[in-house]
Amino acid sequence: MARDQPNIIMTGTPGVGKTSHAEVLAQSTGLKHLSVNQIVKERNCQERWDVAMQTWIVDEDKLLDVIEDELKIGGYIIDWHACDLFPRSWIDLVVVLRTDSANLYDRLKARGYPEAKLQENLDSEIMEVVAEEARAAYDEECVVELWSRTAEEMEGNVERVEQWVQNWRTDNREPGESGSAD
Repeated sequence: MARDQPNIIMTGTPGVGKTSHAEVLAQSTGLKHLSVNQIVKERNCQERWDVAMQTWIVDEDKLLDVIEDELKIGGYIIDWHACDLFPRSWIDLVVVLRTDSANLYDRLKARGYPEAKLQENLDSEIMEVVAEEARAAYDEECVVELWSRTAEEMEGNVERVEQWVQNWRTDNREPGESGSAD
């Protein structure tokens, strides 16, 4: 079944601005914001609690099972720090948000992250772990990396993704369908 709305993954190391971007984009595009962190809690997709990192370990198979029907319909902005578990056929665009170490440190410190978790996330950003996972899991034309250091960059990123959504809707309009898909 062809989708009439795209699915976008908004991904990156924790603290890069995924949720902020996803919320603004959901408002401006009419796509639904799907926060994986919320889904994991609400639909019990946890395997266990990691005491050292102060976080839940996600049961990825269960997560995919509980969101599959929604994503197959389309129209979602998926907000999570991982992207490579989602089947290619479900995803139209992967936005990898990036920031510099100083910004990331300040953002994670303000969240009260334990030192080990803070350091792991800084290392992940420096080593481009999420970007590499995205490039390995999806076709090159499907992955875009955007900087998220300032409010101005976020505004530019939102405009860029809004334009992409508009183009997707135009390119995927049914033959004979006219007008705006918005």
